[in-house]
Amino acid sequence: MNLTSERIGDCLIIRVGEPRIDAAVAIRFKDRMRDLTADAATRTVLDLSEVDFIDSSGLGAIVASMKQMPDGVSLDLSGLMPNVEKVFRLTRMDTVFTIHQSAESALQDRAC
Repeated sequence: MNLTSERIGDCLIIRVGEPRIDAAVAIRFKDRMRDLTADAATRTVLDLSEVDFIDSSGLGAIVASMKQMPDGVSLDLSGLMPNVEKVFRLTRMDTVFTIHQSAESALQDRAC
């Protein structure tokens, strides 16, 4: 699972470098997210701008990643492509996550 991270102030930006988050990669995604966020600061932004497909397993992996965040650390999402945004909207997960247009706008929306 190709995830890269960059710390900017108190924010951790995690970029998904894969076109899909589905059943084939969901477990690896969760494990990698756990590793990357173990010492996360106050806020983490998951940049999904390269992801054009997500299934229920992928959605579950993102929700599980949110639940495994250290106490006091939020998980925001950014860069949802139309197909991915539709999944979040249909499942009403768009009411659970704060969603930004891009990682850059997420940084501007709330100070890091």
